[in-house]
Amino acid sequence: MAAGRDKDYVLTTVKERGIKFIRFWFTDVLGVMKSFAVTDTEVAGAFEEGMGFDGSSIDGFTRIEESDMVAYPDADTFQILPWRPNEHGVARMFCDVVRPDGSHFVGDPRYALKRILAKAKDMGYEMYVGPELEFFYFKDDKNTEVLDEGGYFDLTPLDLASDLRRDTVLTLEKLGIPVEYSHHEVAPSQHEIDLRYSEALAMADSVMTYRLTVKEVAMHQGVYATFMPKPLDGENGSGMHVHQSLFDLDGNNAFFDADDPQGYNLSKIAKHYIAGLLKYAPEFTAITNPLVNSYKRLVPGYEAPVYISWARRNRSAMVRVPMYKPGKELATRIELRSPDPTCNPYLAFAVMLGAGLKGIEEELELMPESTNDIFEMTEAELEAAGISTLPKDLGEAIERFEQSEVMKDILGEHIHSYYVENKKAEWADYITHVTPWEREKYLSVM
Repeated sequence: MAAGRDKDYVLTTVKERGIKFIRFWFTDVLGVMKSFAVTDTEVAGAFEEGMGFDGSSIDGFTRIEESDMVAYPDADTFQILPWRPNEHGVARMFCDVVRPDGSHFVGDPRYALKRILAKAKDMGYEMYVGPELEFFYFKDDKNTEVLDEGGYFDLTPLDLASDLRRDTVLTLEKLGIPVEYSHHEVAPSQHEIDLRYSEALAMADSVMTYRLTVKEVAMHQGVYATFMPKPLDGENGSGMHVHQSLFDLDGNNAFFDADDPQGYNLSKIAKHYIAGLLKYAPEFTAITNPLVNSYKRLVPGYEAPVYISWARRNRSAMVRVPMYKPGKELATRIELRSPDPTCNPYLAFAVMLGAGLKGIEEELELMPESTNDIFEMTEAELEAAGISTLPKDLGEAIERFEQSEVMKDILGEHIHSYYVENKKAEWADYITHVTPWEREKYLSVM
């Protein structure tokens, strides 16, 4: 995303490019994009005084008696939307949500991430992330009829799915979002587009834009794109592996140490950070894997991590230290493989960073590297290695999250309590629902 844009740049561009509408974007606590539009004549005032709106119907915002909210646009996020007409064009800016008295609104996910990033900066670090989002293309949103039968990295003949991925990459780049890779994934009609790493707040904005862009491009081609973690039985699900690193305020990679006595090229800071992720993963999984369906992906046998462990070459581990460029300082990073692309990226990056910083603060010792295929280990071998598992379903995940004082501290009481309430209701609704699988399995024999 372009850096250094300010109010004057926005106002000049709006005038010169004939932009008529500017959409103000923000998210609710669950990560659903919210938007309202202002006209070109109102945007100057919005920079000075914000734009008021009713927050009482936004999930996780406020009660009716406290509903007045104000959205302040972030000029640095200004982009013209390429899928809208050129004449009377449309642009967007992400917003920070505040109360009428000017105080930060603690239910704003963007503010939650900003708060933990400020803590990291006080400790001398900046967080950089590079997510890998996977998704499926289907003929429509009513069933799971695939567009192709390709597999991992397959170069298929020219077809609609290939064009869709190409058009999506080009659209993202028009929006100022650099793309590093794109390719076919393991499952039929499953694809991945990886974003070039950047500072965490800008990347959270980019993830929200990415998800909308994938869907917009698909819709314009008459098909449907979904980030549902596990839409197909017997196939791999869609994840959002998150590569992450800390840089010090002088621009040096705090995770890199050429003199690492263990030969990993990892600093003590990196090892403490990984240990923090491993320790607190069961407590933050409700954020990184937020749906009932998320846990259909987190099962052995489909490449998604289940066991709380770390490794360099072992892709069955939850945390991996990529070895693409061993010994290169800027390339030294860690990869958290458990999240899926339905998470709220602001909250997901916040809990990852918060867990890592706790590991640094507590000087946690890093468990031994897992060199075996963890999926092949017996229960006794896992126990001997000190390897535990992620929550097995949303009910267990939300219970661990609710009990976590660390998560409450990272996200704040407002977001924490609302999220628990909402997800408990979702889980209660699910466990009382009778599925087609149950009827097929039991109805004719019991």
